[in-house]
Amino acid sequence: MKNEIILFENQNVKLEVNMKDETVWLNQEQMVKLFERDQSVIARHIRNIFKEGELIKKSNMQKMHIANSDKPVIFYNLDVIISVGYRVKSKNGIIFRKWANKVLKDYLIKGYAVNYKRLEYLEKTIKLIDIAGRISEDLKGSEAKEIIKVINNYSNAFNMLDDYDYKRIIKPSGRKDNKKITYDECLNVIKSLKYKIKSNLFALERENGLNSIIRNIYQSFDGKDLYASIEEKAANFLYLITKNHVFIDGNKRIAATLFIYFLEFYNILYDESGQVIDNNTLVALTLLIAQSDPREKEVLIDLIMNFLVKNF
Repeated sequence: MKNEIILFENQNVKLEVNMKDETVWLNQEQMVKLFERDQSVIARHIRNIFKEGELIKKSNMQKMHIANSDKPVIFYNLDVIISVGYRVKSKNGIIFRKWANKVLKDYLIKGYAVNYKRLEYLEKTIKLIDIAGRISEDLKGSEAKEIIKVINNYSNAFNMLDDYDYKRIIKPSGRKDNKKITYDECLNVIKSLKYKIKSNLFALERENGLNSIIRNIYQSFDGKDLYASIEEKAANFLYLITKNHVFIDGNKRIAATLFIYFLEFYNILYDESGQVIDNNTLVALTLLIAQSDPREKEVLIDLIMNFLVKNF
């Protein structure tokens, strides 16, 4: 934990408290204010705490630089502060201890959440590399480069986490829209592809699978959409068409085309920098989906949304 300053206030006591190394720190001058005792009393108690072996001096005190001081000042951690508070039997000491423990608990919970998020991204990035490794022998040089670029883009989310943690950016929740694509409209898009393909098997649908997927992405429960945002719907749309082998031939090509149509339908295909997912990236995504294990669906959905929702 980096050094941070937080404020403790209680009646007439107001202290700027240092937080570092998962504990809080006060110097002797601050403890004089907190416990309302002379500095000689505070200093004596601290000496006795270390002399009697109640706490180890080396691990419970630090020198820190503070404003308006040319020399570093000695600070003592919460264990020392609590020990002094017990010895002087200060009401303010009890209040401070409860406050400090609550602050530390909040920081530990926050720290766990942040570390868990980082671990989650790391695990998902490793999974993506594993999927890429399984198909590497079948890839052309350009395809391999695109897949590596896609994975690198996703791993860059690590760099965005600090900004998110410290409120420098706001995580977007995605966009919403009540309109829906239809099965017939999708068939018209597919027909435009058929004219360019001579195969009799191209775009032959298996058991009305596309219609089922369209119903799936718009399904709701208890008045709420299963997939809350357009971006989440789009990611599942691409994944399900690609992974479920809806068509006998041309599955990946059709999935990519319908995905582009879906984004254009909701007016999210372009942003200020151009097309949100370029054609090469889309090829890499569909290849990764096609070769993935069904148990890896979450990481693939996360990957697609990473391109659709900036800082996802």
